[in-house]
Amino acid sequence: MQSFEIKEDFLLNGQPIKLISGAVHYFRIVPDEWQRTLYNLKALGCNTVETYIPWNLHEPQEGSFCFEGLADVERFIQTAAELELMVILRPTPYICAEWEFGGLPAWLLKYDGIRVRSSSTAFMEKVTNYYKVLLPRLLPYQIDQGGPVVMMQVENEYGSFGNDKVYLKALANLMRQLGVTVPLFTSDGDWQEVLESGSLIEEDILATANFGSGTDESFDELAIFFEQHDKKWPLMCMEFWDGWFNRYRDPIIRRDPSEIEQEVEQLLARGSLNFYMFQGGTNFGFMNGCSVRKERDLPQITSYDYDALLTEWGAPTEKYFAAQRAIKKACPGVWQMEPKTKETRDFGRIRLTRSMSLFKALDQFDKKTNAFPLTMEECDHPYGYILYRTSIKGPKSAQKCKIVEASDRVQLYRNAEYLGAKYQEELLAEMQIAFPQVENTVDLLVENMGRVNYGEKLLAHSQRKGLRSGFKVDIHFEADWEMYLIDPVRFSQLVWTESVITESPHFYEYVFEIDMPADTFLDIRPLGKGIAVLNGFNLGRYWTVGPQGYLYIPETLLKTGENRLIIFETEGQVAEWLELLADPVYIEVGEEQDNA
Repeated sequence: MQSFEIKEDFLLNGQPIKLISGAVHYFRIVPDEWQRTLYNLKALGCNTVETYIPWNLHEPQEGSFCFEGLADVERFIQTAAELELMVILRPTPYICAEWEFGGLPAWLLKYDGIRVRSSSTAFMEKVTNYYKVLLPRLLPYQIDQGGPVVMMQVENEYGSFGNDKVYLKALANLMRQLGVTVPLFTSDGDWQEVLESGSLIEEDILATANFGSGTDESFDELAIFFEQHDKKWPLMCMEFWDGWFNRYRDPIIRRDPSEIEQEVEQLLARGSLNFYMFQGGTNFGFMNGCSVRKERDLPQITSYDYDALLTEWGAPTEKYFAAQRAIKKACPGVWQMEPKTKETRDFGRIRLTRSMSLFKALDQFDKKTNAFPLTMEECDHPYGYILYRTSIKGPKSAQKCKIVEASDRVQLYRNAEYLGAKYQEELLAEMQIAFPQVENTVDLLVENMGRVNYGEKLLAHSQRKGLRSGFKVDIHFEADWEMYLIDPVRFSQLVWTESVITESPHFYEYVFEIDMPADTFLDIRPLGKGIAVLNGFNLGRYWTVGPQGYLYIPETLLKTGENRLIIFETEGQVAEWLELLADPVYIEVGEEQDNA
C-alpha cells in the first residue's frame, strides 16, 4: 500500500517528492474531455491534479444529491488514477473559484439568520449532512486505500474572511471523524495576518500560500510563518495564478508567457506548486460568480478561460510550452510529451426557425402566487430568471413608483410595454408611471446574474435574489403577485405560438443539421443579452457589452443530424441568422452599450 506524508519534504512511500500540480475543475469541462485534459497535464511535466468540489453542484436542493455528468467527481478521480496522476481534493464548504456563491448552495439562504463559513450550529449542521454523503464517495480513493488522493483541504482562503478557529477545527475534526486519513491543509494569501487567521498550524495541518508573482517574497513570508510556529514543512504555492478571471465590460486579462516561465522556475527551485488554472473551462448554466468593486456587483463572464495554460476549449497556449520548459529546467528528470490537440469547425450560418414572446409562453412555466413577492430561494428557483406579475387598477395619471430591493437586474413592463431596466444599485430612484387602463399588468423580469463568490458580501442580504420587498405605487406596496419560474429545462418542451411583441423577451429557435460533431463557437454578437440552450443543455449566459462575443460548444453536446438551439433573449433583439465559428470572437469593451 502506498503512503504520503508531510515532514520536511513531501514523502511518497518514504521518498521526497516535489508536487507539480495543475488545477482542473471537472465541473467546468464536459466529462468526455477529462482524459485529454489530464493527459496534457501529465505531458506538461505534472505529477498531480488539483480540483475544488462545489457543494452547490452536488447538493442543488437540500437533501437531494447529484454525482452524475459534470458532477461525476469519482469518474474524474478514476481518470486521473488511470494516468498515474496524484490528486489533491478541496471538498470545502466554500471554494470561491469565481463560482456562484463561492460554491455555497443557494438554499442555505432560505434560513433566516444563518451565518455561512462559521461555527454556528445551523451552518455546521448543513455541512455535516453534506459531508456524510460526499466523503464516503471520496474515501476509497485515498492513497492509503490504494487510490490517488494525497491531500484534502479544510477551508479555502479563510484568513481573507474570518478567524473563527472553532469553525476550522470543527471542519477538520468532522473530516477525520468521517474517515479522511490523508494529510489535511489550508491555503491562504501570502502575508502573516491571513496565514495566522486561516491556518490550523497549531493542529499540525499544513499551511500553503496563494500568489501569482513575487515568488521569493511570498515563500519568505510562508517560511517565516513556519519558523514562528516551530515547523519545518515544505513550501507550496497552492494557487499559482498564471492568469486571471474576466468580468463583463472589462477587457480580457492576459499575462506574458515569458514572465510565467521565469516565475515557475523560481517556484520549483524552492518548493512545490499548483498551476491555477491549468485549464479553466466554462461556467455553464448560471454558475458564474460575481465580484464587487466599490460596492457595485460585477458578474463574471461565461468563459473561465483564465488565460490558463490550456484555453477554455483545451488547446495548448504559448504559456503551456513556456511552463513546460521551466519545469524541465528545474526538474530535468520529469516525463514530458507533446500535448494532444483537437480541431474546431466552422459550421457556417444557422437560420431562425421560429420565435415566441415570453408573455405568450408564461402559462407553460410553473407559477407561484402570494400576497407579496417571494425571493428566488423561497420559490425553490434560485438561479436564472423569475417574472413577477401584479395588476394595478386604473386609469391613473402618472404616479411615483419604485422597485424596492431586487437583485440583480430588473426589466419593467406595463401592459407588455417596455419601460426600462435597472440594476440593484439603481433602484432607489423613483419613476413616474401612468396606468391608462382599467386593469393594468405590471411585469418585472428579474435576473440573478450571479451571487458574490468572495469577501464580506457573502453575508449580505442582497445574496437573496429576486424581488425581495416589492413594487410601490405612491407610498404603498402592491399586493397579490404571480411568480413565473423561467426554467431552461422547459425550453425543449415549449409549445410555440408565433408572436412578436416589440422590446419584450423572446424565445428564438434555430434548427440545423451537421454531418459530424466538433468543437465550435456560437457567435452571439447579433444578439443582446440572455442564455443559449443547445439540445437541452444550458451553454450559459451571453451579453454583448463584452468582452466575450461567443459561447463555446463542446463536440459532445452536438449530434450528427438535427440539432436544436433555443435562445432566451431578454432584450428582444432579433437575429435572423447566427453563426457557428471555428474560432472564438471578442467584443471590444464599449463597442456595444447596455440598454439599461
